[in-house]
Amino acid sequence: FYRISAKRGSLPENLTGIVVHDHWKPYYTLAGVLHALCNAHHLRELQALIEIEHEDWARRMQTLLRRACHAANLSRMQGKPLPPRLIALIERCYDAIVTDGLLFHTDQSPLTQADVQARRRGRVPRRVGHNLLLRLSTRKPDVLRFLSNPAVPFTNNLAERDGRMMKLRQKISGGFRAVTGAEDFAVIRSFFSTAKKQQWDVLNAINAHPNVLIAQLKLA
Repeated sequence: FYRISAKRGSLPENLTGIVVHDHWKPYYTLAGVLHALCNAHHLRELQALIEIEHEDWARRMQTLLRRACHAANLSRMQGKPLPPRLIALIERCYDAIVTDGLLFHTDQSPLTQADVQARRRGRVPRRVGHNLLLRLSTRKPDVLRFLSNPAVPFTNNLAERDGRMMKLRQKISGGFRAVTGAEDFAVIRSFFSTAKKQQWDVLNAINAHPNVLIAQLKLA
């Protein structure tokens, strides 16, 4: 759904279930939810490390995540959970790659003074690959949650696409004259987006009673 807020960091309240996101820190302040990280973001970050930094662990992790995604998709299509032995194998490979990557960065020479000055904001500066490895290590359950729960997608691309439409509308039409107009637009857009995801006929959905639509909702 879409909603209007005066602050970018204002998050919805009383959420339940699993939130799939891109590791934006404020999401971790949400109470009562589990987290799953978007692996499309990880694949892009790993690709940059492969092409620019030539870090071998990144290539291996990228291959592992893609194969794990393929296995999860096949399992989902068959209506079966992934075999526990396969999940355990993927997790062991994941741990080995993270360990190798951390050892690689431990052996690297310290950042130059210019790099330190450029990143001098609070914490000890680290290389981009090192920061990603620490995230993959500390957030491993969130990265691999799609393996054990078929309802968890590999990425949050669906939400990204929904957000992209709103940005496009903002660029073309600008803002709203009143808050009520923005709120009405958010409700209407939420309805159409939900109808599309539920595979409803939009015209029929508009004319249907809300209770009928609620009864037909397919939840992950």
